[in-house]
Amino acid sequence: MAIDVAEFLRTGFDVKSHLATYLHLTPEQLENRLPHGTDVLAALHPGSLNASDVTSFYEEEVGVAHLFELAAWHLSSSDYIADTLRLQKMFARGNVIDFGGGIGTHALAAAALTEVEHVYFVDLNPQNRKFVKERSKLLGLEDSISFHRDLQSTGNIQFDTLVCLDVLEHLPNPSEQILAFHKRLAPKSIALLNWYFFKGNDGEYPFHFDDPQLVEQFFRTIQKNFIERFHPFLITTRAYQPI
Repeated sequence: MAIDVAEFLRTGFDVKSHLATYLHLTPEQLENRLPHGTDVLAALHPGSLNASDVTSFYEEEVGVAHLFELAAWHLSSSDYIADTLRLQKMFARGNVIDFGGGIGTHALAAAALTEVEHVYFVDLNPQNRKFVKERSKLLGLEDSISFHRDLQSTGNIQFDTLVCLDVLEHLPNPSEQILAFHKRLAPKSIALLNWYFFKGNDGEYPFHFDDPQLVEQFFRTIQKNFIERFHPFLITTRAYQPI
């Protein structure tokens, strides 16, 4: 299988087959569950999360429900995600970290790029790590990806490319995370970032933080420590170089 944008648009890198195999489901059972992935995950949310609760929630409570939600999102938003893959191809090189990598779409695509030496897949959810590890084996990419719980467990490597998509709005202190990234980025590296600090008009995104002071501090932090690099894609993901 070619691991490129065309293949992602066609099959999502065979994510349905991979997920059915991983969860021991028939294709029919998987199709029945995918449309409800977002609702099932939202139902697990306790209504509010304190900063101290975030790590345990994503690491211990969301479980395989997160896999369904992410798979459904990637398949239903394939055109948008295809552009993020094109953007990644434009910048990715050397040692790549995919922080909060979910079901592995970007990590797998990066691992297949000739300019990339190694991909460090980071995700709190052990089910996500296990699933993407299985996917990497099925796609013949297992030697190009390693799997980690957090940034600290990747060692002291300096990263040439950082991918952090749809993650920052889930963190109680995204400014702190941006500064942690900055310390681990090599000179002339590129960080691909997006965010959505909004709980929704009707609270449909309960997992997101949207406190105005938190958001303002985030923008001040990123503007002080990074310069934005232009790219031609009309998407929310932005490219930054540390300064």
